[in-house]
Amino acid sequence: MSKYRQNLPQLSDRLFLTDGGMETTFIFHQGMDLPHFAAFDLLKTAEGYQAIASYFRTYLDFAVQERVGFILESPTWRANPDWGRRLGYTAERLATANREAIALLQLLRQAYETPDTPIVISGCLGPRGDGYSPTAAMTVAEAEDYHRPQIEAFAEAGADLAAAFTMNYVQEAIGIVRAAQGVGLPIVISFTVETDGYLPNGQSLEGAIAQVDAATDHGPVYYMINCAHPTHFADILTPGAPWVSRIRALRANASTKSHAELDEAETLDDGNPAELGQQYQALRQQYPHITILGGCCGTDFRHIEAICQACLPVAWASLTQNPLAAIGL
Repeated sequence: MSKYRQNLPQLSDRLFLTDGGMETTFIFHQGMDLPHFAAFDLLKTAEGYQAIASYFRTYLDFAVQERVGFILESPTWRANPDWGRRLGYTAERLATANREAIALLQLLRQAYETPDTPIVISGCLGPRGDGYSPTAAMTVAEAEDYHRPQIEAFAEAGADLAAAFTMNYVQEAIGIVRAAQGVGLPIVISFTVETDGYLPNGQSLEGAIAQVDAATDHGPVYYMINCAHPTHFADILTPGAPWVSRIRALRANASTKSHAELDEAETLDDGNPAELGQQYQALRQQYPHITILGGCCGTDFRHIEAICQACLPVAWASLTQNPLAAIGL
């Protein structure tokens, strides 16, 4: 059963964390084999299931310690038909994997949630194609049909919401929003940008958000930016702009490299966790409505710890400026 679908706690002013780069953590730090970056495939073995649970426990222990909220994103970024087929999954097995991923997160929530650490369960979905390049783009209707089964599986399994990561063109994002609206599941759209702050197809982030909102009656509950370094997008954000107020979450890369450079890299560029935390802090000071913080490629627990330690003082400062907010009013 869903717990927060009708009342998402991350829409408040309190700070929420998410995890770092799960796939890069497993591949580069734990030496796992993840064909096609498909973390969901680990669920088919007891060892893989425990590896995912252990990964999340590290973050949840920290969130409880720091008394911040946490959003558990399912390890299902690649669990859609095309990528599943490459791994030998039938439609039925894929739906089962998506449901099992949500069930695992529900068990973790039962074990860790406290009044100070609300835990939200999000079904993660990714693009049909390459997250870095909008090749073989779909129409809105095609995207809606393509992504609906995965979103339905999340809804049936009791996810609180779904989040579409690494979106690089608007038609796929619009189709995903409409599919989520059709099953009554709140949806987050996360765009990725290149080093110039524009989507891989050259569209501005402002234009992409405006187009999705116009086509879906402001369907996404909020937007996110992921798989880009803060230096790639900080300069395109405008304080007070209505479209910027729609962005509530950041999951940045550790590296300042471009997507093309990351694709060609043979070693992990994990950047500087402390510096990344400071960059998040600067963004939070300018855009205090961005309250959901995590990481993407190259990040791990060290980065999330640094981000939290840098941004918690900003969060507490905003609460003390509004005493009623400190007691949830």
